[in-house]
Amino acid sequence: MAGDSKPQGGWHSGRFAHTFAAIDLGTNNCRLLVAQPGRPGQFRVVDAFSRIVRLGEGVSDTGKLGEEAMRRTIRALATCKQKLLRYGISKHRFVATEACRRAENAEQFLDRVHDELGLRIDIISNEEEARLAFLGCSSLLVKDTRYALAFDIGGGSTEFMWVKIDPEQPINSHK
Repeated sequence: MAGDSKPQGGWHSGRFAHTFAAIDLGTNNCRLLVAQPGRPGQFRVVDAFSRIVRLGEGVSDTGKLGEEAMRRTIRALATCKQKLLRYGISKHRFVATEACRRAENAEQFLDRVHDELGLRIDIISNEEEARLAFLGCSSLLVKDTRYALAFDIGGGSTEFMWVKIDPEQPINSHK
């Protein structure tokens, strides 16, 4: 990702010099989040975008992503690409979930996205989607929590996570 301006010194040096980006391409929505580290354990959102694309429209009937749904999604991803180019993105993760897991033409669609926009989007498993959802809300846990039940309710799937917390391990090691 391109970007020319990088603040120097203070909170903007060392590990704080990174700008992170994530795209979550779901069954109904395309979401982008751009963030920079703030104080330890915190991030500051510098840009965000969400668009209803209905990528999974018709997948349960045909087993394929529809042409109009793919066009809507590519338009939304083009907006994401424009936003990404504004920042010096140093680390990113772009993922697709249930609609792409189920559609037989998902790989061809994601190749098209790469060819047209230069974005490489990975299809993740239900387990990885659940793990990421848990990590996203883990900072909300009370300090001495031993067990957690979390839900990720999406447009095409719902993940439930029952997690036993090992206080001797970092939270991101829990599966």
